Amino acid sequence: MEKSTHFEDSPALKLRVEGMDCGGCERKAEAALGRLEGIKEVSASSVTGSVTIQLHEHSTPSHESIEETLIELGYRLVDQDEESESTTTPDSWWQTAKGRLVLVTGGLLALALVLRMTWPVLGGWPFVAATLVGLMPIAQGAWGALKMRNPFTIEMLMSIAALGALAIDAAAEAAVVVFLFAVGELLEGVAASRARRSISALADLTPSTARLMENGDAREVSAATLTPGQRVLVRPGDRVPCDGRILAGESDVDESPINGESVPRSRAPGDDVFAGTVNLDAALEVEVTRGAEDNTIARVIRLVEEAQAAKAPVARFIDRFAFYYMPAVVGLALLMAVVPPLVSTMAWSESVYRALALLLIACPCALVISTPAAIAAGLSTGARRGLLIKGGAVLEQLGKLRTVALDKTGTLTAGTPQVTDVENWATDQGEHEVLRLAAAMERDSSHPIATAIFSHAQKLGLSIPQANGNRALSGRGVTGWIEGRELSLVSPRHLTAPTALDDGLRARIAELEHAGKSLALLVESERPLGLIAVRDEPRGDAREGLAALSRLGVEAVMLSGDNARTAAAIGGSLGIEAHGELMPEDKARRVQQWQATGRGPVGKVGDGINDAPALAAADVGIAMGGGTDVALETADAALLKNRVTGIAELIDLSRATLRNVKTNVALALGLKAIFLVTTALGITGMWIAVMADTGATVLVTLNAMRLLGYRFSPGTAMSGSASPRYQAATS
Repeated sequence: MEKSTHFEDSPALKLRVEGMDCGGCERKAEAALGRLEGIKEVSASSVTGSVTIQLHEHSTPSHESIEETLIELGYRLVDQDEESESTTTPDSWWQTAKGRLVLVTGGLLALALVLRMTWPVLGGWPFVAATLVGLMPIAQGAWGALKMRNPFTIEMLMSIAALGALAIDAAAEAAVVVFLFAVGELLEGVAASRARRSISALADLTPSTARLMENGDAREVSAATLTPGQRVLVRPGDRVPCDGRILAGESDVDESPINGESVPRSRAPGDDVFAGTVNLDAALEVEVTRGAEDNTIARVIRLVEEAQAAKAPVARFIDRFAFYYMPAVVGLALLMAVVPPLVSTMAWSESVYRALALLLIACPCALVISTPAAIAAGLSTGARRGLLIKGGAVLEQLGKLRTVALDKTGTLTAGTPQVTDVENWATDQGEHEVLRLAAAMERDSSHPIATAIFSHAQKLGLSIPQANGNRALSGRGVTGWIEGRELSLVSPRHLTAPTALDDGLRARIAELEHAGKSLALLVESERPLGLIAVRDEPRGDAREGLAALSRLGVEAVMLSGDNARTAAAIGGSLGIEAHGELMPEDKARRVQQWQATGRGPVGKVGDGINDAPALAAADVGIAMGGGTDVALETADAALLKNRVTGIAELIDLSRATLRNVKTNVALALGLKAIFLVTTALGITGMWIAVMADTGATVLVTLNAMRLLGYRFSPGTAMSGSASPRYQAATS
């Protein structure tokens, strides 16, 4: 991190902070930094281990004041060099501050036990010493928060409990409590670090070096220095060092690091490639199109970190609950300490002991980490599988969708017309002959239908002759000479001699057009030789994706700008409701109507600029991976893998995450309730109380980490709010 000059140059700062691993830590940092002069707003995230500060334009705090404030709370700023080093070689748990505290407190506790057995005359003093040494960093954090006018912190509860235990001659239990608290803090830190590494590991996908091509030679340079317009050589087996466009070479590319797609894709000159993907077969010459700070990997990391820092509604509710819960617990503990001796024969030492144990069991560690841990794991898992979700609120809303509106072209269909039918209407012409002659007519045309016909003929290996004297018939088709024959390729409604078609041919044309297909008739001297039908066909995974949505209880609807007949035909073949001839504002209006009439929440899926208004109007906008930048920026989520099944996977991941959150909250509150009662009745003591709190924290963290092994099975997706279908990750 840079010094104060860095602060003055920017209205917003994002600082990395070590030791901030739970919701309580976030609130402490936000409250303390928010009181500094020159700071407008503070947002802390234990999930990303960062603090984002919005500064006033004319007054900025110094680096020293921010660093001193965080040190007072027991945290430490991490500079950029140290941060990059820690992501490549993360510290082992015993090398961290929390790990060292566990080793020190554990060693002192063991030493105190040995001294107690060896020299009983020492009494409880070894445990007193162990407690005070282990309590020092905890008390420092409590005192720092108190100076910032934030008395209700977990460290304050722990300090009161430990010192109170010493005061009532329970030194051994005080030492055990301090040790167990240190263990719990360490486990929180380890869990938080693992969640962070699941995202920072994405950065490792981009190679550190690239082979820059200059004057025909390749030399090794840092990948971070690449700029748009430069050319790099990517050898077989190498990771692509940048986002770029292939200039020369053809190879299969493994894109699974970016989009989760397991099958490599063939890439040729003119195709885009992305940083972090793997070149498999042949050398590629690639032109850099984005710098290192803006490549696909960097954008994914940035989006996911921003998403993890944005709290879901359920997380905000838990934070508000914890804010009122802590003072209530302190008040309840005071009543427990004072009331029983006044109204019964209970000794003061016993009531104080129970009150201190009550303070410990009431620590909300497990509760405040239950939701952000699950949300972070869900977002991280989605990112690894090519599912980008822009925030916990979006992740929560995805699982509630009842209707999903999908664009047709490029979303449900391939986006390029394909030949569906070739028919021979002349006894002396075969189907391949009709296609061969039509392809010759369309050889030099860039019209989508012409491209589809020519590509289909090439795919079948037909020998395509050269046409002579080709000329376009304005708005009607094309005519020319092929092998000494004058031929035309026209649409049925532009046939100059309609009487050449008998009733059977007219009925066939009407049937194909009703199916939403575009037709081209091959004609020679007013005599129709055959017909070629073309249509933008459904994607290979469209039916599977729609079936998965149906099994999840989500209704799918098509919204298309194409003509109504084509939209209805595609919708009918896929078995979904379809609406055609819609302008961008019409799509947005349909979404709003459904929201108002009880068909919501509504999700909208699209990939083009014309989808942007509807994406913004929907409860959740989802952009397909091959979409425009406008669609990707407007949407709340994006499918990098560009598959329709990804929509159901997004919804299923959301439901799995929400189920995980509910389980975590139930675990945290359930264990609290049980041990609050047993503690109040004197059945369980202080060290059991801390073990229960630590145990709950471990349980909810481990449960959240299960989401990192989430696997989606579209064939077994269940309807409604189904239980999560995830399993432990295999390695």
